[in-house]
Amino acid sequence: MISYQPLWDTLKEKGVTQYQLINNYGVSAGQLSRLRANSNISTHTVDVLCEILECKVEDVLLHVPNKTLR
Repeated sequence: MISYQPLWDTLKEKGVTQYQLINNYGVSAGQLSRLRANSNISTHTVDVLCEILECKVEDVLLHVPNKTLR
């Protein structure tokens, strides 16, 4: 499973709000909704977030192993 918890931590650390992502950077509310639900997003969205936040991919997402697949 992919978790976007690192994104929320990075936003807080950088002092960037979800409101700013939408209004200043053009991130859609739908994308933020998918991120909050840990749903699928495109690598383009990950790239955009990394550019906005000047961070690494691991500052946006984390892979959490799914034990039921083993």
